[in-house]
Amino acid sequence: MTDAHELEGLLMSSGLDYESHAGGTWVVHSESDHLDNVVIQFAPPVVVFRVKLMDTPADASQRGKLYERLLQLNATDMVAGAYALESQAIVITETLQTENLDANELQAAVDGLSLAISEHYQELRGYLPA
Repeated sequence: MTDAHELEGLLMSSGLDYESHAGGTWVVHSESDHLDNVVIQFAPPVVVFRVKLMDTPADASQRGKLYERLLQLNATDMVAGAYALESQAIVITETLQTENLDANELQAAVDGLSLAISEHYQELRGYLPA
């Protein structure tokens, strides 16, 4: 893949609902997969996928427990992507090389994010106050 236009072509052919934004950025919406606001950024030599999952807990003890659990999930359950911190938010990220990106890899990245959210979200929300 040489440019952002090719990535947008893959998005168009994928059938995913998305919005185009300036600077090689798209936001994918896929409510049927319980996946919303997947930000995709074309930043050669990579394409970055990012989803904000939730804000971190205010309670330091709960935050520490959540961070420990996220590290465990990164080591055991996350095949390609990873949980990360961005300011005060928990995000899931995935990065793919632009050189070989094709429709199957694009769909696999979105599916991987969707699977992580569907398998982990309820547990991770438990670290937030009710």
